[in-house]
Amino acid sequence: MSWFAICGSDENWIAPEALEQAESLLTRGSILFETRYPQSNNARPLVLFEADDDWPFQLAIHALPGGAISFSLDQGGEVLHKVFNCTETGRGDILRLTYTWDGPLRQGRLAFEKPDHGQTAVVSFDSPSPIPLWHMHRLMQGGEGRYLSPEVIFMAASSEIEPVGPLPTLMADTPVATPYGYRPVQDLKRGDLVISGSGDSVPVLHNVTRILPARGSFAPIRLCAPYFGLGQDIDVSPMQRLVLSGSEVEYLFGHESVLVQAGHLAGGPAVQRPALPRFVSYAQPILPQQETLNVAGTIAESLYVGRLRRKPLNLAASALATLDRGTLPEHPPSARPVLKSLDAITLAAYRAA
Repeated sequence: MSWFAICGSDENWIAPEALEQAESLLTRGSILFETRYPQSNNARPLVLFEADDDWPFQLAIHALPGGAISFSLDQGGEVLHKVFNCTETGRGDILRLTYTWDGPLRQGRLAFEKPDHGQTAVVSFDSPSPIPLWHMHRLMQGGEGRYLSPEVIFMAASSEIEPVGPLPTLMADTPVATPYGYRPVQDLKRGDLVISGSGDSVPVLHNVTRILPARGSFAPIRLCAPYFGLGQDIDVSPMQRLVLSGSEVEYLFGHESVLVQAGHLAGGPAVQRPALPRFVSYAQPILPQQETLNVAGTIAESLYVGRLRRKPLNLAASALATLDRGTLPEHPPSARPVLKSLDAITLAAYRAA
């Protein structure tokens, strides 16, 4: 089934095959929660859910005073409790929690992410219990026994162990420049050459692809030509970072070029929100030095993996887990400054003036 349920502000959806199997147990899977950090200094429940039947199930996610998120899951007396420190998280910042369980392998993990900052914390545990599908239905569809804070952006459930950490942010059909012309990014393979933002030919080490719920920080936005040097409109994740340069950049920020999250540029004619599908297919290549890409005429980042290869637990939980560790690069932080939301809005307004 893979992704079989979404709960968001626009719809609560469950796949027909999941409805048909409502009486079965899900022995492996993932639940993803995406929320904003509350605008409050008090303890706030974000998600509460309780089912009191033959399979007792209690789930609670709270924002705590002082800047922390707690996750608690009680399945008939088997309790998992974890607190994640997020003191440097600004109010309104996006946070993501992913709970995964694999009964046959007797392995589970809980991951806490701050997508805007590229930070991921992973904890593992043994012998997770299966979850009845009827509990997943109630969690996603709502009703008695469930509370969702207004800060919760969306939830989604999958029958697979979904990865956390670095994820691709270019729509699968996005054209990427190669020595032989533009190619859809999804078609790139290890060893293929791409043209970097500086005009060099660079080999692709790996190409990462994922299908994700088109909600929250995964919901694509449209970058419109001819803005940003584009020769055509392209759809990207709000987390995709662009390289912007020009006299305005140098005047405002004192650098020849800066990095800007595409989502921070929304609100003007250059960035629009297309009609959302239920799911979206993203792809993005890993390059040796995280060289930039020529994407339909604009310059965009390739996938940043940092020093993930040195973090065994995080690597095992990531979309890179099945790749040969020896073929993974280590990427230093970019030398270009990364604009925060307010600075990006200032730059967009300055260019539109």
